[in-house]
Amino acid sequence: MANVKPYVLVLYYSRHGATAEMAQRIARGINEVEGIEARLRTVPAISTVCEAVADSIPEEGAVYCSEEDLRHCAGLALGSPTRFGNMAAPLKYFIDGTSGLWLSGALINKPASVFSSTSSLHGGQETTLLSMMFPLLHHGMIISGIPYSESELISTQSGGTPYGATHVAGSDNNLPLTEAELSLCQAQGKRLAALTLKLAGESS
Repeated sequence: MANVKPYVLVLYYSRHGATAEMAQRIARGINEVEGIEARLRTVPAISTVCEAVADSIPEEGAVYCSEEDLRHCAGLALGSPTRFGNMAAPLKYFIDGTSGLWLSGALINKPASVFSSTSSLHGGQETTLLSMMFPLLHHGMIISGIPYSESELISTQSGGTPYGATHVAGSDNNLPLTEAELSLCQAQGKRLAALTLKLAGESS
């Protein structure tokens, strides 16, 4: 097991595909860094009237995340569409079930970052990012954002914040990611991977 390459878990929920595309671009940034790799995982939808029973493997996209995927990650990128300024219920449902990891301290001192997609420019992007940080801070994780050395933070006319990458999907959720948004996603993944390796080296 000592020779297994460490990984950054890119965990997300996506309904219309934009958050999934962001996750893939963040994973690309992670994979640019030698010595570490991205592991893409998602979570199933939940029902408001009863517990939904999903197939163990989705029909398309990333496979569902397990507690072990989260326990053994060296770093974490967490992504969700905006729901009234908060993360989507399926992702929160998964996070709410990680008390065992909290009790064991499995995620303490591991770096994490967050990303989000929303329909409108002022539709709660930043509050959603902050809402995803709260449980990660309770887990003892170290939050990483995007520095202003990434020039797209200044020039973007759509998504992109120092708290994490964002995307403005439009009222019909059909706007493609802009070049600035894609660039910031990739930069976020690359920075998170580099920090993950640095912290892992210092703790070994």
